[in-house]
Amino acid sequence: MSKTKTKTAFVCNDCGADFTRWQGQCGECKAWNTLSEVRLGGTTTRTPPVSKTAGYAGSAGAQGVQTLNDIDLEKLPRASSGNAEFDRVLGGGMVPGSVILMGGHPGAGKSTLLLQTMCYLAQQGPCLYVTGEESLQQVAMRAQRLQLPTDQLKMLSETNVETIVQVALVERPKVLVVDSIQVVHLDDISSAPGSVSQVREGAAYLTRFAKQTGTVVILVGHVTKDGSIAGPKVLEHMIDASLLLEGEHDTRFRTLRGQKNRFGAVNELGVFAMTETGLKAVANPSAIFLNRDEAVSSGSTIVAMWEGTRPLLVEIQALVDDSHTGHPKRVAVGTDANRLNMLLAVLHRHGGIMVGDQDVFVNVVGGVKVLETSADLALLVAIVSSLRNTAVPRDTLIFGEVGLSGEIRPVPSGQERIREAVKHGFKRVVVPRSNAPTKSIEGVKVVAVATLSEALQSLF
Repeated sequence: MSKTKTKTAFVCNDCGADFTRWQGQCGECKAWNTLSEVRLGGTTTRTPPVSKTAGYAGSAGAQGVQTLNDIDLEKLPRASSGNAEFDRVLGGGMVPGSVILMGGHPGAGKSTLLLQTMCYLAQQGPCLYVTGEESLQQVAMRAQRLQLPTDQLKMLSETNVETIVQVALVERPKVLVVDSIQVVHLDDISSAPGSVSQVREGAAYLTRFAKQTGTVVILVGHVTKDGSIAGPKVLEHMIDASLLLEGEHDTRFRTLRGQKNRFGAVNELGVFAMTETGLKAVANPSAIFLNRDEAVSSGSTIVAMWEGTRPLLVEIQALVDDSHTGHPKRVAVGTDANRLNMLLAVLHRHGGIMVGDQDVFVNVVGGVKVLETSADLALLVAIVSSLRNTAVPRDTLIFGEVGLSGEIRPVPSGQERIREAVKHGFKRVVVPRSNAPTKSIEGVKVVAVATLSEALQSLF
């Protein structure tokens, strides 16, 4: 069923705002040269040929208008992916009718993780894997190399969205994977696959199919140079969950981070290890990231981060060296470079330590990205440790946010971070005064500090 209507719009790639005519600057987000033309040939996006009264709770109009207190609060049914870390990032498993977007750099392991998941789910019920970038032989060779069960998973090599939906209506899969959203297309749209209009309307078509049939749809997306998922920003508003698989080529470990999730916690982190038989879940990631040399060296500290619903212990390293140029270097790997510059100014003003004539290099071990402010104090302690060539004891853990006036501000879930430190054998924890426990914890000495100078004095 289609509705004839000619329309031309201009969509901002950064914020997804629509405009009737082209202009150099987006009127919403003020970005320059981000508008792209969207042409919908002679028809708008067609509605998938499924009944609007399919009975799935997410389909529009299936249950009519209800008051909020009449809505059934029964727990949403979830299907396990067979991988504990994948389920954690999803919020406990896959919800029927949900649309999941998985992005990542080439070679990160997106297709490997999804192929493993689909081969497992196919043993429980019908599943369909649609590949538009690889041939069926290539996927079969990967499955054989990974030693996966291949007798139940159904494959399709197709790039036409309408054809994919027609096949899915016949096969009735519980889970549908489209690899990738940048290569599929709609016949009614004249632009090439991967364009703003094709990605936007193709995702909208598949989203309506998922909501009306209760099928879990997983879309694979490419990423741009800055690490964000390519395509119009409005794509993130259509889907239910946006996941990003990260990992350097020179490391075995991959991290799956939830950037948006309507059915679980945001910024949940899953850790995987790349092996000969695919991606394996890492049950205790803190133990992996804390795998240090026996020799105690300066410029190294341990911080307790909070990722989603659990604490994560990682090592922060700093190297401070004499600068041989007129412009000292400030390099931050795994953390925000702008925040590093701000913390160095606080260190000078309120800690009495100047590194203006020194090169400063900061690295988060294991390829993890520190996105929260609880690592501020540990980062500054690592810098001072390297500058003075004085090592911080191996059994010391540090966390706390540093304010512009030199105060140490509290962070969420402080008690849980301390308990995680005790679990891994730490004997001393430096925390903000507001995060200090009211009762002493057996096996660990808690040092509560209120200012940066007080923290540096207690450690050095």
